Amino acid sequence: MSSPPSPTETIVIGGGCFWCTEAVFDRVQGVLDVESGYCNGQVVNPTYEQVCTGRTGHAEVVKLEFDPAQISLREILEIFFVVHDPTTLNRQGNDVGTQYRSGIYYTSDAQKQVAQDVIREIEASKTYSAPVVTEVAPLANYSTAEAYHQDYFLNNPNQGYCAFVVGPKVEKFQKTFASRVKS
Repeated sequence: MSSPPSPTETIVIGGGCFWCTEAVFDRVQGVLDVESGYCNGQVVNPTYEQVCTGRTGHAEVVKLEFDPAQISLREILEIFFVVHDPTTLNRQGNDVGTQYRSGIYYTSDAQKQVAQDVIREIEASKTYSAPVVTEVAPLANYSTAEAYHQDYFLNNPNQGYCAFVVGPKVEKFQKTFASRVKS
């Protein structure tokens, strides 16, 4: 007799360009699915072009489905805070605009609490020389990004942005969290 599958959990995070964040979390053990999308803006089902204007209020995000028996939300957020800069408001590197903000978009009070606890611990540890500006907000108005954005790094590893921006973030994750890399 087999045991029932363990329940999964979903969290939505924004760490700048979703190609970077997706490429990292595609490789995290315990993360079952990663989907690029948009959230917390005013337009219903915006296009990439609309979001890129910065006028829709959306963040570029990834929706992570994970198995909490394999990886905790805390561990996911620890990875998240290493692979992007949570101290720059509305930017990651050369990507500038509100759509590139750092954010954690929760679906439960428990997720909100974990996010706030992790941020408090980072602030107390003085890991960064500047304050963490990561937005912690309830998930709202989520929509999936266009098909060509899904698995972008996997499908376009030699594209310039992927080679020079996404690739180094993936390498940083793999070196820093070697025990968490999918085999």
